[in-house]
Amino acid sequence: QVQLVESGGGLVQPGGSLRLSCAASGSIFSRYAMGWYRQAPGKQRELVAAITSGGSANYVDSVKGRFTISRDNAKNTVYLQMNSLKPEDTAVYYCSQGTYYSGSYTFHTWGQGTQVTVSS
Repeated sequence: QVQLVESGGGLVQPGGSLRLSCAASGSIFSRYAMGWYRQAPGKQRELVAAITSGGSANYVDSVKGRFTISRDNAKNTVYLQMNSLKPEDTAVYYCSQGTYYSGSYTFHTWGQGTQVTVSS
């Protein structure tokens, strides 16, 4: 059974940085695409960043140039480095695992989420 465990969330001031981590178990990690979703109160969950098994990354426009997704297959871990954080980045962030095929991601497993709050 696949398990995804996020860590690294917290409270940060606007302009600050956080790095989220997601440790995966129960699957052959290197074979799968990984992603980070977020959900703010009253809003739909959105895919923020994703990375293919080969290491190619994609981002939603609102975080381009500020967030970086990366993976360490030896550690079965995916990261989300978040810089220049804004109050609108406040949300619960979820790690996800899935596939990438013909230009599209399909995610089938999510972690429990970690809260990120950007506030002064």
